[in-house]
Amino acid sequence: MTPVHTELLAQLRRIVGAPNVLTHEDPATDLSAWEHDWRKRAQGVALAVVRPGNTTEVAAVVKACAGAAVSIVPQGGNTGLVVGSVPDASGSQVVLSLMRMNAVRDVDAANLTMTVEAGCVLQTLQDVAEQAGFLFPLSLAAEGSCSIGGNLATNAGGTQVVRYGNARDLCLGLEVVTAQGETWHGLSGLRKDNTGYDLRDLFIGSEGTLGIITAATLKLYPLPAARLTAWAAMPTLDAAVALLGLAHQHLGAGLTGFEVMGQFALSLVDKHMPQLRVPFIAGTAASAPAYCVLVENSDSESEQHARAQFERLLETAFEQGLVSDAVVAESLAQARALWHIRESIPLAQAEEGLNIKHDISIPVSRIPAFCAETDALLQREIPGVRLVNFGHLGDGNLHYNVQAPDGGDARAFLAGQEARVNTLVFDAVARYHGSISAEHGVGSLKADHLPHYKDPVALGLMRSVKLALDPSNLMNPGRILTP
Repeated sequence: MTPVHTELLAQLRRIVGAPNVLTHEDPATDLSAWEHDWRKRAQGVALAVVRPGNTTEVAAVVKACAGAAVSIVPQGGNTGLVVGSVPDASGSQVVLSLMRMNAVRDVDAANLTMTVEAGCVLQTLQDVAEQAGFLFPLSLAAEGSCSIGGNLATNAGGTQVVRYGNARDLCLGLEVVTAQGETWHGLSGLRKDNTGYDLRDLFIGSEGTLGIITAATLKLYPLPAARLTAWAAMPTLDAAVALLGLAHQHLGAGLTGFEVMGQFALSLVDKHMPQLRVPFIAGTAASAPAYCVLVENSDSESEQHARAQFERLLETAFEQGLVSDAVVAESLAQARALWHIRESIPLAQAEEGLNIKHDISIPVSRIPAFCAETDALLQREIPGVRLVNFGHLGDGNLHYNVQAPDGGDARAFLAGQEARVNTLVFDAVARYHGSISAEHGVGSLKADHLPHYKDPVALGLMRSVKLALDPSNLMNPGRILTP
């Protein structure tokens, strides 16, 4: 350890207290929870894990690190999927964990807002909103452990984007510590503020590369009077897109979620988690539907009104031959069970073995053609490859994952084929005018790909913003933008 690092650690201990500066100097301290990424694809070595308790301490930590020319890796719940919140292997980066900053500062019922600190776990935030009689609609599989600061830093999506939008659309104001250790107090809660550049939108989705989000003012919504969930079997992706169009017509603003799941994706859940009882999948592959969709309708009037809307939607879908079978949850428990099946696909895929993940977005109208072309391309180039296709069809976001051939060595497949598969998939995404990252972010996993698929003018503007706000490149370097 250099003398500069030794002095910095002493300074950090004075700022946040010695118990909140964790280092490898103490052999009893295990930093693996902060140094491994969620998917266990990367492991770094931190100079220290620093856990500030308030914004003043965050600002002081940033100033100290800037003075020592030590880069900072902001981290929330560390549930990201693109290796964007763990240190590199140099042992010279500070991981700044925001999880001690988990207070709900305010719920403003009249303004339909709540102000929370960055380390607040998403599920806790949802519960506090519900206890106050409101809905905070951001919902994703990791909500029990991810933090709202990380959700905003990556502009998280989830299952209700079709109605409520991404994390960006749910945020009215931010409190941010800049790369220089200054604090921007932007927690206004205003829905209209036309006084210049929208700094909030700069920091949302920036993955900690421009500054550190320490708190946010978020939108709240009235709790729905009723929420109904249906699971439908579909013969094709074209039918699923047509059903989505009908759902918009019949449910209007009540359409909250619209998920699509391919047959193989659901067969993995049926195989590895048989206790979940996946509808319509039991039996042979020939008898199972090619796709299933999960539709959620949230109604502000009554359950009776919501159910009548659903019945009209399904009647029309059956008449048009779009749906071969369907079930409507009769209780909240049944609805949760159906959602649990959908959310268990990534876990079931992990049980099947290592795989190549993609988080892509395509215009909804072009998704069937994209999948037909890319499925055939991958099968031709890598015979026997298995496609785990599922995701948020309502907003055009697919998790288009690639599994090794049945019986093959999954680890060898990942090591030998990932670069080739990524190129094939990303090139296809570009041909269909899509994005190689819909909701997971870029991190370091996709940073090298971005220059090939991002508009060069946009990339140049992004570099200019980074240079202006973080000229020393100390904020999460190597993420989004490569040197």
